[in-house]
Amino acid sequence: MSELKKRLSSILESPKHNTEEKLQKVCHLLDQEVAYFNWTGFYFKNGEKDELILGPYVGAETDHTIIPYGKGICGQVAVSNETFVVPDVNQESNYLSCSIDTKAEIVVPIFKNGQNVGQIDIDSHTIDPFTDEDRELLEWLCNEVSKIL
Repeated sequence: MSELKKRLSSILESPKHNTEEKLQKVCHLLDQEVAYFNWTGFYFKNGEKDELILGPYVGAETDHTIIPYGKGICGQVAVSNETFVVPDVNQESNYLSCSIDTKAEIVVPIFKNGQNVGQIDIDSHTIDPFTDEDRELLEWLCNEVSKIL
């Protein structure tokens, strides 16, 4: 994981790319390096509205380009301000299905100046794949991402 953190840091610190390009590169790297990350993307608060708007991502196209606060796992994290790990999406009543292949999801909030400004959302085609190490990595990553927003 420390090697992956170094590579993620070098992307985020690169002076050659704008924020959107950096986030796209982060999605690609995570997608390539973690076999069970099957959809990796960012959602951000949509201006002053209580909704999220899709940012850079890697994976199948999604109809969920706007998510109201409270709807689905991403919408819940926008309200709860806490990481949400869903080992089996079929057990979650508030799950918004993006793909029939998705079996599990992890969503980690991004804070800037104490405000929840967005999140990273990762879907997996495997039931219960996410480890404590994944959670720690993604929480670290979201903290690092907040520094470039």
